[in-house]
Amino acid sequence: MRIAQLRERLQALGARPKHEQRVLRHWSLALPQTAGRRKIEHFLPAALRAELPAIAAELAALAQLESEHPGADGSSRLLLRLADGQMVEAVLLPREGLCVSTQVGCAVGCRFCMTGTSGLIRQLGSAEIVAQVVLARTLRPVKKVVFMGMGEPAHNLDNVLQAIALLGTVGNIGHKNLVFSTVGDRRVFELLPLGPVKPALALSLHTSKADLRAQLLPRAPHLTPQELVQAGERYARATGYPIQYQWTLLDGVNDGDDEIEGIVRLLSGQHAVLNLIAYNAVSGLPFARPSGEKAADMARRLHRRGILTKLRQSAGQDVDGACGQLRVRASALARPVRVWTA
Repeated sequence: MRIAQLRERLQALGARPKHEQRVLRHWSLALPQTAGRRKIEHFLPAALRAELPAIAAELAALAQLESEHPGADGSSRLLLRLADGQMVEAVLLPREGLCVSTQVGCAVGCRFCMTGTSGLIRQLGSAEIVAQVVLARTLRPVKKVVFMGMGEPAHNLDNVLQAIALLGTVGNIGHKNLVFSTVGDRRVFELLPLGPVKPALALSLHTSKADLRAQLLPRAPHLTPQELVQAGERYARATGYPIQYQWTLLDGVNDGDDEIEGIVRLLSGQHAVLNLIAYNAVSGLPFARPSGEKAADMARRLHRRGILTKLRQSAGQDVDGACGQLRVRASALARPVRVWTA
């Protein structure tokens, strides 16, 4: 379901803009439609009131909690079942954050990502994206949303922008606390500055070398690291938000002295912060997580060279929950066993 379709349905039931906004506000904040000082019978049209229970039931079915996997770091990985039975993942983050999915699967095929091994199954509608926030808000407060779960937001741009517009208005989330994470797509840099809500931007960099980036992100748009940083800098100056450059640390691949020099060349003088994220190991993929000491040393050396660097941990390390793993395990359990006979 798309938010635009929901709006059309409300309008067909006699909703004017103020009625529409109330229904969407209460839904996005995970509040009962009866909440508030103004009683709905004194405010909403009768036809809309009569349909509200059915609408609320449909919205609740968009994303339902299949299982929850709390981590020792205060995060909690959520496996969510969509109305058609497909599953996606969301992550409750420490400090009232939430990471949401924008697709079932992903077409980019990042070599170090479990989600990419399944390919793209389908897009999420904008209402399905917001529904993840609504469900999370029934569990704990959410004041920051990161579009960094399963999927590439730039490949589902219309739906993601609809979700951002809602969350950044009636959803009561500050614009800089909506973080659009992408491998890089020229349409993102063209369209994000034009919307009513301008989110912060996180760009998946991962290496300063164009050839290595093409190997690690085989189906990402053909932007070199230099081109990506140049486009990011224009967006940063236009919005006033620093670009968050994401760098998944892969032991022996992108954590050497040559990459430190490359990062300094790319990011010196930029309105940017570099997030070093220790790899969340995935069984069956040929990458390893560097030691904590090695990762911390890289962050210190970059900081001394003038690069604002944060060493982050991928949430849910202790529950074996890298993006896509929960869904893969659940799908394997649900898959019928074939018995072959001679």
